[in-house]
Amino acid sequence: MSLTRADTRAPVSTRGWAVGAGVGFAAVAALFLIDRFAPTLFTAPLSDRAQDGLTLAISVLIESLPFVALGVILSIVVQVWVPPGVIERWMPRRAWARRAVLSLLGMLIPVCECGNVPFARGLLIRGFGVAETLAFLIAAPIVNPIVIITTHAAFGFSDGILIARLVGGYLIANLIGWLYSRHPSPDALLTDRFRDTCVLVSGETGGKGRRSIAQFVIELRAVMPALIIGSAIAGAVQVIVSREALLEIGSNPVYSIAAMIVLAMVVSICSNVDSFFALSFASTFTPGSIVAFLLVGPLVDVKMLALLRTTFTARTLVGIVAVVIPFAFVVALVVNFIG
Repeated sequence: MSLTRADTRAPVSTRGWAVGAGVGFAAVAALFLIDRFAPTLFTAPLSDRAQDGLTLAISVLIESLPFVALGVILSIVVQVWVPPGVIERWMPRRAWARRAVLSLLGMLIPVCECGNVPFARGLLIRGFGVAETLAFLIAAPIVNPIVIITTHAAFGFSDGILIARLVGGYLIANLIGWLYSRHPSPDALLTDRFRDTCVLVSGETGGKGRRSIAQFVIELRAVMPALIIGSAIAGAVQVIVSREALLEIGSNPVYSIAAMIVLAMVVSICSNVDSFFALSFASTFTPGSIVAFLLVGPLVDVKMLALLRTTFTARTLVGIVAVVIPFAFVVALVVNFIG
């Protein structure tokens, strides 16, 4: 690794930590401001809410860590241990068919959205296209086997929630893959820091063991700060946003969907267990709103967005959110109408 490349990456890393620290400070400051100017919103003292926020942030972090580690290991397997051409030769030649197959790859990978990010980074480093990788990345948290099992355990086939989640997630993934396949410059969708990482990994020498250790360190350094920041934001926002206010609009077929989308983005629950959390709202909220929660949460909650930001530009993430939320809203309306 040359000195020039190291100098190029350092400002990016420092800037990322500065942004994360700024976001964390803003979340804490928001608690104090709300407590000072709107004391009637909360009955509990600020110290109790701060403790709740810390507990929630730590729980999100601990819940995600095993899957992040598994995702990094799978990423290393794909990059280092699987010989060139083994995966590629099984892929269809047509672009739409490749995206359709890759969006089903999550059925073979039992990790949640957190672990899929490092795995997707491995696909990109291996040479897969951005649109193809996005198709996998969006579908995988929903079509993976553990999510299918837990969603069935929570809801069975009642109200079409399981089917709507699987079909909706698959369609969203392929829609996003198709949209970004038409981008004139796919590399512009990736951050400068990730492109530097690709150069660094491709220039790594030595045996497979040494390359695996080096890649493990690189991926953890990239993903862990984002995971910590995302968990902290999720904990702070859950303390600020009143769930009671969300529950008050749960019976409305339209407002309930919007409320559950907001809740999904805030609570940042692992997709492997989010069905049981959503089950607690089933008696109050419409089936469509439950589907919206189960679609939006694994794809664009605050923790997932922080992880995605390690690889994709902010503009790319805005585009993904702009597709996921309206599509999930339409699917939810259809479920409510049919039900």
